[in-house]
Amino acid sequence: MAITKDELLEKLNKDLEWEYAAAIQYVQHAATMTGPEYESIIKELVVHSNEEMGHALQLSEQIDYLGSTPTIKIEERKVSEDSKEMLEQDLEGEKDAVRRYNERIEEAIELKLWGLKKVLEDILVMEEEHERDLQTVLNK
Repeated sequence: MAITKDELLEKLNKDLEWEYAAAIQYVQHAATMTGPEYESIIKELVVHSNEEMGHALQLSEQIDYLGSTPTIKIEERKVSEDSKEMLEQDLEGEKDAVRRYNERIEEAIELKLWGLKKVLEDILVMEEEHERDLQTVLNK
């Protein structure tokens, strides 16, 4: 299935919405999570939040470079009063991010956008690391 540059830009802007949402969700979860068993992951969630904002900046730069305007919309955020459920929500988000960035890399290759492909690969590596961190703490 062929993709156009405009279609890819729409998808990149949706990815940007998810990056904003992930950063916000991580901040909220880190602030409200309780329990001594979560002490180390709380610190890691703050790191994840900062990395998600870095991804947002990278995507914004690519969207602008490719001739569109980066969005300021924010996708759905998930909250809970249960610390384990918060981590499950974060893991679900990371799994979705890994899936989306694998798709985006294929689309960048199709359009021969090699710089974008490299940026997306770098983001994917970090999203996979986030996924592993969450799997580890959840024993999955």
